[in-house]
Amino acid sequence: MVQMRVVISGKVQGVSYRMFVKKEAVKLGLRGYVKNRKDGGVEAVFEGGESEVKKMVGLCRKGSAHAVVEGVRAEEIENWVGEGFEVAG
Repeated sequence: MVQMRVVISGKVQGVSYRMFVKKEAVKLGLRGYVKNRKDGGVEAVFEGGESEVKKMVGLCRKGSAHAVVEGVRAEEIENWVGEGFEVAG
């Protein structure tokens, strides 16, 4: 299992970006969350198999139809504990 925290910047709020991330993460069988950040970006945590997590990070670079992704910063993390995949604030 791999755990990754991803911070996405650009026009990613108000464009269904979080719903896009949840849909794709669930399809890949990942656990985690996605939420808006106060700085206008989006933060997500993904947990799952290495190839699925890497694929999800790649999908974050694409984004939803109306998103304009300017940057994606990803870092491996440890000890995140959660169930399923949820959309938060």
